[in-house]
Amino acid sequence: MAPPRRRRSKINLLIPFVIIALVFGAMLWNKHRTSLLVTIPPQVSSSSEKRSVILFFVADGSRLAREARKLDSCQSAAECVKETLIELFNGPFGHLDEALPDGLLLNSVRIEGDTAFVDMNKTFAEAMLSGSSAEMTAVYSIVNTVCFNFPEIARVKLTVDYGNTPVMKHLDLSAPLLPDYTLEMIEIKTPTPAPAFKINPLKNTPPEGKP
Repeated sequence: MAPPRRRRSKINLLIPFVIIALVFGAMLWNKHRTSLLVTIPPQVSSSSEKRSVILFFVADGSRLAREARKLDSCQSAAECVKETLIELFNGPFGHLDEALPDGLLLNSVRIEGDTAFVDMNKTFAEAMLSGSSAEMTAVYSIVNTVCFNFPEIARVKLTVDYGNTPVMKHLDLSAPLLPDYTLEMIEIKTPTPAPAFKINPLKNTPPEGKP
C-alpha cells in the first residue's frame, strides 16, 4: 500500500504550484486585456518648428539692411512667401526703419515658374514717399526679401488692386524685377537739379560814358 501514499503526497505538492500558476495566468490575462482597451492618443504634430528668414528694411534712411526673424513653418511656397511678406509689412523690431508706407496690405501671392506675383492694395503707390530713394528702398525691400529667402524665385512682379501696375515717378514696374543686393552697400540719393545760372547785372553794365 506504500505506492498509493507516495502518489497522494506528490499530488498534494503539485496542487499549490498549479494554483499559483493559475493565479499568475489570470493576472497576466487581465493586464493584457486592459492594455487592449486603452486608447492610444493621436500623434499631434509639433507647432514649435521655426524657419529663419531675412527681411530687408532701411538703415540710415538711405540704404537697405537686413533683419533676421523666426517664423512658423509653412506648407506651400506661396504660403511661405505670403507669411514672410506680412512679417515684412509689420515693420522692423530693432533699430532699422520701415521701407514701406503705413497701411500697406498684401492681397495675394502667386508663383508661376521662377516668378512671384505680389499684389498689394493701392496704398503701395498712393502713400509712397516722394523721391527715388524712397521708391527704391520700398520696391527692393519686397523683391530682395522674396528672392533671398526663396532661391527658386528669380524675379518679382509687383501689382496693386489685383493686377494693376503701380505708377512710380522714378521706377518702371511694368516688368518683373530682379533683386539688387548692392542697395545694402550704397547710399541711394535723389538727384537734385542743378542751380539755375544767374546773370550778375553789374558785370554786364557798360561803364559810364560808353555805349
